[in-house]
Amino acid sequence: MAISSEPVASAPPDWIEKYLEHVRVERRLAARTVELYAFHLQALRERAAEAKLPLDRVQTAHVRRWMAQLHSAGREPRGIALVLSCWRSFYRWLGNEGLIGFNPVQDVHAPKAGRPLPKALGVDDAVRLAELYDPEADPWTEARDGAIVEVLYGCGLRVSELTGLDAQASNTARGWVDLDAMEASVLGKGSKRRIVPMGSKATEAVRGWLAVRGDCPGLTTARLRDPQAAAALFISAKGMRMSSQAVWKLLRERSLKAGLAAPVHPHMLRHSFASHVLQSSSDLRAVQELLGHANIATTQVYTRLDFQHLAKVYDAAHPRAKARPESSRAKARPESSRAKAKPENDK
Repeated sequence: MAISSEPVASAPPDWIEKYLEHVRVERRLAARTVELYAFHLQALRERAAEAKLPLDRVQTAHVRRWMAQLHSAGREPRGIALVLSCWRSFYRWLGNEGLIGFNPVQDVHAPKAGRPLPKALGVDDAVRLAELYDPEADPWTEARDGAIVEVLYGCGLRVSELTGLDAQASNTARGWVDLDAMEASVLGKGSKRRIVPMGSKATEAVRGWLAVRGDCPGLTTARLRDPQAAAALFISAKGMRMSSQAVWKLLRERSLKAGLAAPVHPHMLRHSFASHVLQSSSDLRAVQELLGHANIATTQVYTRLDFQHLAKVYDAAHPRAKARPESSRAKARPESSRAKAKPENDK
């Protein structure tokens, strides 16, 4: 049954204030979020006033026109999406309160945002991070953290796949490593299992870690308290399975210790793995299988990273490279980049 577009109540001026009180007290949103809601809803009130409309008379056509104006003014798609989300929630609340008969924002969507490129390390930075060794650090922790970096970068695992690995295969294990076969069995998204090859460096690092893993002082107690958690390949000092947050933290600290320009997170190493394999092999299907992507379109983003790498090599080596506009370096293909080169620096 179609919902009537006729308002069932007038639009008193305190509707927005009541809604802000609702999100502040009942939904307990953060103060900064409430401030953003207030800002965007004030903009809604002003636009409605300019159109000589009470808030309960706003139609979908009005919202679409206002979004088009924001887009024309240069607002990014993500920013427009935030405005729409705020307005949509406001009108949904009015509907729940029985103050309006339909939500004019319900079927309005922001322009599609361009998909950002994943951040990957250069080969030299990735190797520097993987080869980092701190002789002053605790040997047990150093062996574990070094093995974590090698497995993330050498196998391209998600952090959840890494923390799900057990030291030995079992019927209850989500994943495990087979060092003799030099491979890891992981449980990825959608509970899909895949086998990932382990390089010699990752295998060597895990062997070194397993040689000292049993020295964990809290492992015996952990086995009694939670045997499945204590069976994890990578454990904390308390003998329990490491969390994703702990892996994030140690990578951040380790990347800063290695002198990298920016902190590293687990997915950056996965991106680096994919980008570096693709640069060397150009085999997109193989990278898709290694990463466990269900759709090859997800993997194709790394071809853009691969081109950016080639563009940087070109920029550094070719005498005409500096004539290329900055914008073309991220967007253009090799053919179009040559066509767009300008001769300003050839004078």
